[in-house]
Amino acid sequence: MTLLDFARGPAQQWSAIIFTIGMLWRGVALAVMLRNKTLSADRFPGTSTAHGVQTIFNRFKLQPYFARRVGFQYLMGWIWHIGFVITVFFFQVHIAFFRGLLGFGWPGLPNAVVIAVAALTTGILLILIVRRYVHPVLRYISTFDDYAAAIVTVLPFLTGFLAFTHAPVAPYETLFALHLLSICLLLVWMPFSKLFHVVTMFPSRYILGVKLWRRGSKA
Repeated sequence: MTLLDFARGPAQQWSAIIFTIGMLWRGVALAVMLRNKTLSADRFPGTSTAHGVQTIFNRFKLQPYFARRVGFQYLMGWIWHIGFVITVFFFQVHIAFFRGLLGFGWPGLPNAVVIAVAALTTGILLILIVRRYVHPVLRYISTFDDYAAAIVTVLPFLTGFLAFTHAPVAPYETLFALHLLSICLLLVWMPFSKLFHVVTMFPSRYILGVKLWRRGSKA
């Protein structure tokens, strides 16, 4: 079995199984935690649901008093998240993969545009990783999970860029296999790391808004 055969076969199958089990396990654990009975009285008029939804969207805005200190990281975060979505879901090659997996596809962007976005996204991710290490405060509060999540996220971009451009660092089959293996690693790592925020971001913001509303605090 070649490295490419392993990446296309057992690696993809086991990573999908681990990803599914991990996501279900984390989801059930969160559902159990939400069963706690609310003991505090509501202090604001209106419905907690509306306040929870409002908090989801309020958290997308950078508050003015934070802009000076975290404005750069906030902007870079927005750019790389948008770049991630464009690269994964609007690259013609990826759409072909999803079409074979799901049975349907959608319009994509020109490859040149996606490659440029992927290169920009990769650069931003690398800058943020280095900044986390060299910035004294960020380095102090960072854990292994922070660095691991960033590295695991950037690897598919690096390997995919090398494979698509047929970089002369290794045979194409090897680069493509490494790209697939990096995606498998991302799937395995996601349920058990901070990357799980992809699933919990909106629910956690909603729950925070509801709790703040019940306590009489502004979201």
